[in-house]
Amino acid sequence: MIKDNLLNKGELIKLKSSIISNNFPWYFQDYIAYADSNEKGFYFTHIFYDKDRQLRPVNTPNSNYYFIIEPILDILKPKSLIRVKGNLYMSTSKLVYHPFHIDYSYDHKAAIFYINTNDGLTILGDGVKIKSIENRLLLFDGSQEHRSTSCTDKKYRMNINFNYQ
Repeated sequence: MIKDNLLNKGELIKLKSSIISNNFPWYFQDYIAYADSNEKGFYFTHIFYDKDRQLRPVNTPNSNYYFIIEPILDILKPKSLIRVKGNLYMSTSKLVYHPFHIDYSYDHKAAIFYINTNDGLTILGDGVKIKSIENRLLLFDGSQEHRSTSCTDKKYRMNINFNYQ
């Protein structure tokens, strides 16, 4: 399911001005889908929340920027969060398809919020291709295979991935 124009203008501006700034911390990842694969790609991530990597007391955010995702969480209304991760993919000269993967092997919901419009894609296991369009939310089964791509028409492709129950 796709929901376009998810956030109101003020919420979107607040999110974008926070995440697209010189102060927002992005962290280098040497692989995109699997550490033991032969993929040559890399990207940057920001962990807003991860139940498996609690750096603070249990059930608290891993990020001081958690506040920028709260309007999306208000819409999703998760019973519990598993992980919320920002993704920043660099532009490439040709579209690079990242390996298919699943987020977690158990039943859970997934959502991807697209921060900027570009020619990058999310491809579900059944072949459905979702375009990266600013302020779009994709809802799907996170235990099903899916993949991402780079983009070629913008400097970067940026989104936020939510895994929850």
